[in-house]
Amino acid sequence: MNNPKCPTCGAKMKGNGKTKAGRRRWRCPECGASSVRRHDNAAKALAAFLRWLLSKDAIADLGTSRATFWRKTAWIWRIWPIAPATGEVHDVVFLDGIWLRRKAVVLVAVAGGHVVGWHLAQSECASAWAALMLRMPPPKMLVSDGSPGLAKAASAVWPGTRVQRCTFHAAGQVKRCTTLRPKMEAGVELLGIANRLMGAKDADSAVEWLLEYNAWCVKWASFLKEFTVKDGRKAYTHERLRKARRSLNGLVREGTLFTFVEMQREHGGEWPSTNNAVESVNARLRDMLRHHRGLPLMHRIKAIFWWCYMHTESPLPPAEIIRVMPTDDDVDGLFAAASPGKGRDDGAPEEYGAGIVWSEFHMPTDYRQ
Repeated sequence: MNNPKCPTCGAKMKGNGKTKAGRRRWRCPECGASSVRRHDNAAKALAAFLRWLLSKDAIADLGTSRATFWRKTAWIWRIWPIAPATGEVHDVVFLDGIWLRRKAVVLVAVAGGHVVGWHLAQSECASAWAALMLRMPPPKMLVSDGSPGLAKAASAVWPGTRVQRCTFHAAGQVKRCTTLRPKMEAGVELLGIANRLMGAKDADSAVEWLLEYNAWCVKWASFLKEFTVKDGRKAYTHERLRKARRSLNGLVREGTLFTFVEMQREHGGEWPSTNNAVESVNARLRDMLRHHRGLPLMHRIKAIFWWCYMHTESPLPPAEIIRVMPTDDDVDGLFAAASPGKGRDDGAPEEYGAGIVWSEFHMPTDYRQ
């Protein structure tokens, strides 16, 4: 018998007729307490909501009307999924941001095939990246596409972590300057060098690439100094090629272009040279938003949070999620304590991602403000 237990003494209860509404009444034979068994369908509703959110199904495919669906799921959109603080140290962490609109970006960290952290911010500034990095132990190496402020944050928060600039993005930055069909010989040669950057996978090929690029710089040094005078002001004739050269020179000078080669020599094994791991996550996030297009900004933000949480290593079951995750009321209350200002028109706090109290909702901590 699946009889409920008495909330007072813990003994098994027995059936005791029905209420006027027709529901089964239970009575404890030990202490005489009487109650009605209530079934909580919240966990089941959350599981169904997540199955819809993480699938390609439209609301029409669920067999219910749009108004009914939004009414039944309104309480779920008030939950903020936060990343679990496991304390696990990873060899490599991939970092990138997915923009939703101006002044709304979600910074994502991926390691070991799982999402390990995310942070909502207004920009990819150093303080936003630092807020994300502070929630996890420093890895041996991080890989990024050169996001603004990331290098500054890494030097302050993860001073012992080596930085690898994604070689695919580095080559792409050059291609944007040369185009895929350059007209001049210098551009054709630089495009070929950029294309061969992805093929540099070991120390020998990296040295060969650096020598080839250095030879190009020496060969076309005088050519890139040519300038014209327009309206009494000097302007370089080949500014786009100079821009491409500046981007590569900066990476070579910082030593972030072939960090993976140095890690191979120092630690052995294979180390990644691109941030494909987090780029694939961003692609799947964009697919989800495209399948459920039309969501308000805060719903898009929370949809990304839900996707990231469900792709952590060990997400909690729906019932436990409902019990431990903060809601909009929790966020508004703590944010108001730190910054008593008005909220935004889109439902977010006025400066999300800017305060320490708000950032605590992106990763659980032992001691909350």
